[in-house]
Amino acid sequence: MAKILIVHGAGMNMRGKVQTEIFGPMTLPEYDERIRGYAAELGLDIEIFHSNIEGEVVNKFYEANDKGIDAAIFNPAAFGTGYPALVAAINQVKYPTIEVHISNPIRRGPASQTAAVSHGVVAGFGISGYYLALRGLRDMLAAKK
Repeated sequence: MAKILIVHGAGMNMRGKVQTEIFGPMTLPEYDERIRGYAAELGLDIEIFHSNIEGEVVNKFYEANDKGIDAAIFNPAAFGTGYPALVAAINQVKYPTIEVHISNPIRRGPASQTAAVSHGVVAGFGISGYYLALRGLRDMLAAKK
């Protein structure tokens, strides 16, 4: 069973509390519950991690690399631009990373810098974007075997 790391970036703990007109009413624990359901449906093992601290997220990516994680999904949230250590970490790990955004961030500003080093990007599909990313990673990993 493939193991996927899910990383929620800075500010994701505020989902459902602020900017609900953009991101909707779901809270981060509700996101996690839905993501766990998607993973179970797709036969994937997941680990979910959240931090508002860039260094902790960087360390998590490197730790996952050393533990042999198969792939990652990253919602950078407020870590989208101006975080070169995150860009470096995603670029240096040996597993593919898919960036996920609940909304379409390009409508509000510049593209995420971590998207440039990610294997792919899913944006604008709400919570279903995590399902799309998980399914894509599952299929991509199966094709490599």
